[in-house]
Amino acid sequence: MRAFVLHGVTELADARVQEVDDPQPGPGQVLVKLHAAALNHRDLYICQGRYAGLRYPIIPGSDGTGEVAAVGEGVTGAAVGSAVVINPSLEWGDDPRIQGPRWRILGLPDNGTLAEAVVVPADSIWPRPIGLSVEEAAAIPLAGLTAYRAVVTRGNLQRGETVLVLGIGGGVATFALLIARHLGARVLVTSGSDEKLRRARELGAEDGFNYRTTDWVEAVRAATDGAGPDLIIDGTGGATFDRALDAARPGGRVVTYGATTGPAPELMVRRIFWKHLNVLGSTMGSPHDFAAMLALFGEGKLRPVVDRVFPLSQIGAALRHMDEAAQFGKIVLRVRE
Repeated sequence: MRAFVLHGVTELADARVQEVDDPQPGPGQVLVKLHAAALNHRDLYICQGRYAGLRYPIIPGSDGTGEVAAVGEGVTGAAVGSAVVINPSLEWGDDPRIQGPRWRILGLPDNGTLAEAVVVPADSIWPRPIGLSVEEAAAIPLAGLTAYRAVVTRGNLQRGETVLVLGIGGGVATFALLIARHLGARVLVTSGSDEKLRRARELGAEDGFNYRTTDWVEAVRAATDGAGPDLIIDGTGGATFDRALDAARPGGRVVTYGATTGPAPELMVRRIFWKHLNVLGSTMGSPHDFAAMLALFGEGKLRPVVDRVFPLSQIGAALRHMDEAAQFGKIVLRVRE
């Protein structure tokens, strides 16, 4: 089969697919013949050597949809030929509050979806949502799951609340906007791009603020009658996270699911205790989160935002497009024509 295999830290201009042996399912596993996959920043960071637990060779990729091609010993309920989407949050464990010791994300250390086929645990496949294209279904898993847990499970969003989504344009942030609006929230967003703010308004954001040209904390306060939002969703970290604590409503919630800009250089702890803030961490999600997230898209009322679709053979161009941070929504790879 064809696959994007990393043998070490790789320059994006050198990213290529190659021929490798077809994988075979072991006990409790299924083989999925992939039709489409999608990129996440995790894949980019693995290529650049910026991710913990690196090992080579590895096929990255966490998002994928296709059909069951074979099942391993002991697998029941997985029909060969059925259309499925893969939950990349593998072996979460028994506690819905926190991942267990065997939990991992598909695409490292297990070979992932940037290939024509992938082997995954049988309990990680779910029926593909009816009404979505193959490309849309491939766009959902990692970012949709992360956003759902951050907004709903951890953020406990209530209808009528005001949500601020920081850094709109990336996959998780865009899903957070879609889910929050669908659940009846008023949504505000930030971005360094006026074009991304315009796109966010088209998706239902009430307002957006360019952090390059305005004091977004003051703008958010003005948009909420001086109070601040009830819930802030942040995946950027860095100095932005400290400012999010400043922007939050007293008694409000701030959920962090990532730190793409690095650690916060300064954290004003007094903002947390003086304002009675709830600061919540969130990583990926449980099988229950994944099922609930898929149900939103299975209702036909929500559709993921697909930025561009590349053939798998153009994996280098797709990764460069992500590295340029120009995308709005998910970058998808068509594995099979």
